[in-house]
Amino acid sequence: MKNLEKLTLKEEEVMSVLWKLEKAFVKEIVSELQGKNHYNTISTIVRQLEDKGFVSYTSYGKSHQYFPIVEREKYSTTVMDQNSKRFFEGSYKNMVSFFAQQEKITKKDLEDILELIKNKS
Repeated sequence: MKNLEKLTLKEEEVMSVLWKLEKAFVKEIVSELQGKNHYNTISTIVRQLEDKGFVSYTSYGKSHQYFPIVEREKYSTTVMDQNSKRFFEGSYKNMVSFFAQQEKITKKDLEDILELIKNKS
């Protein structure tokens, strides 16, 4: 598998559908996106995801049923690591502090995080 790279917003949207459905034809992806995109657009995005090593497919005649080969958690971890390095000098402490200062995380959220950390140790 190729190194994971950051996907575009549209690619992430399509991957979210594939992670949810686990496997799908392009028409099913289009349907799940509730008509926001044209079939040909989604088909192109899926092929780009295949080129990037995120999806593969099973052939049924001329149709392809696509499925993710990169797990959501692996991609999320990679993106969070990249963002941590890019914006917070690689420090998750700095990242959490940022969200606390921006009031995007509550005291209860922080307490829950601390509880998770305590239970991991």
